[in-house]
Amino acid sequence: MTVADSEPGAPREAEPRRPKRAWRAWLIRLAVAASAGLLYYLSFAPRPLWWLAPIAFTAFALVLRGRKFRGGFGYGFVFGVAFFLTHLLWLQDFLGREFGPWPWLGLSVTLALYFGLGGFLITVVSRLPLAPLWGALVFIALETPRTWFPFGGFPWGRVGFSQPEGAFLSLASIGGAPLVGFAVVLTGFGLAALLARLWQTRHVRDRALIWPVAFTLVPVLAGLAAWPTIGTGAQDGSLTVATVQGNAPDLGIALQGQRGVLRDNSLAESARLLTDIRSGRVAKPDLLIWPETSTAIYGDDPALDQMVSAFGVPAVIGALVRRPDGQDENDAVVWDPRTGPGQRYTKQDLVPFGEYVPARAVARLVTPFVDNTPEMRAGDGTNAALSVAGTKVGMFICYETAFDGPARDAVREGGELLVVPTNNAWYGPGEMSYQQLAMTRLRAVEHGRAAVVSATTGVSALVAPDGTITSSTGLFTADTLVGRVPLRTATTLSDRLGAWTEYALLALAIAGVAGGVVLRFRTRRGRAGRTAGDTAD
Repeated sequence: MTVADSEPGAPREAEPRRPKRAWRAWLIRLAVAASAGLLYYLSFAPRPLWWLAPIAFTAFALVLRGRKFRGGFGYGFVFGVAFFLTHLLWLQDFLGREFGPWPWLGLSVTLALYFGLGGFLITVVSRLPLAPLWGALVFIALETPRTWFPFGGFPWGRVGFSQPEGAFLSLASIGGAPLVGFAVVLTGFGLAALLARLWQTRHVRDRALIWPVAFTLVPVLAGLAAWPTIGTGAQDGSLTVATVQGNAPDLGIALQGQRGVLRDNSLAESARLLTDIRSGRVAKPDLLIWPETSTAIYGDDPALDQMVSAFGVPAVIGALVRRPDGQDENDAVVWDPRTGPGQRYTKQDLVPFGEYVPARAVARLVTPFVDNTPEMRAGDGTNAALSVAGTKVGMFICYETAFDGPARDAVREGGELLVVPTNNAWYGPGEMSYQQLAMTRLRAVEHGRAAVVSATTGVSALVAPDGTITSSTGLFTADTLVGRVPLRTATTLSDRLGAWTEYALLALAIAGVAGGVVLRFRTRRGRAGRTAGDTAD
């Protein structure tokens, strides 16, 4: 025994090293949390690395293991910041030239707070039996309020959107994006628990490995088992569709002031397509599609009348429409070759700072360019399925792909094909277009429908009901796609359950957090009682 061990109050030899070890461990956990966020980012399109997502959540869960509330929040926040700063970098192409980095930084940090809250609540449920299950429920449940706040909701970066292909995607037909995301996170958390158990294998009976193994494997096996149920064949015939990608210069949001460029390029590419059809090089379509806001309509439009009439088939025209009361709307308009414009669908979920400015008076203090952004009127969800070309075409426009409701409404109204007009000319050559296409691929499986993505500058694509891309265009190129797509009428289990899957996961997460709070309260009260008893003795 040394003097340090024998004398009360004497400093121990190991004590000077403890702060160093603590700081080293803290820095390692911080680096792993940030690396997990970057790994999660790499799992998203355009990279086909969907399997990185569960690995990222494995690393995140290992960082949280044994942490207290404050540590859980901090490491979750770091995980979120690393993810969103990279995943949303395309916002700089969109808004950076006008607003600077503040929308990108502000939105990334705000969304990272949800991950921080997730880390905090995961530590709350960490002592419950089946802790990986409750942790996964908590993390996915926090995606629900992200569809509400900030700016009316920003669901970009949901876990399910990292899975446009692979083992988990088929689960979208059962429970949509929430179930896919839950399966991914549960696999990651289960693997983390399994690794931790194996590390302690000398002290743990083999039975203790059952649940971690189940949480790791069951979601993957369930996804693989569901694939044979995904239908892709035509049930009500098929349709030849043509989508026009007119292209535009890469100017970011400044292109708002040059909308005529989109219109002129769309008309020019339509003329080239018409020449190819008349020469027999391309099949004549049953339906022509123009992308979101590819033209502005302020009244009668003889040029569009003439163009659609020349094709001799109906069209869906994405347009900025000025209504008789002076309000602008983002519409998809059915254009008949004989009778002209008719039924229309109006975009419900508008893009903050692109189609309206939240807190305009405050934003004006940050940048003088705020008044260059128009204020559009949102739709009320009517005509989500447009009657055109002898069928019902389900519509949702661009940003609405990230929200569960619009596509669900389109199918419930009878949509046999999904059409997604999008104007991504504002977003530069970054990853936004690929991320959005990945969401559409998930929606195709979720609803058992083929989907047509019609983009101004790419990526336009034809997507099969199993999420496969059958043809696509490049970014910032003038091009057209013509192809035959199946029309389907069957509804998936996800269609029939609707939002109830999301609500059930949310309710279970709330129950888990409540159980975790009660357990910790009882544990603390028990410790207090034992301490009081020891003092009395």
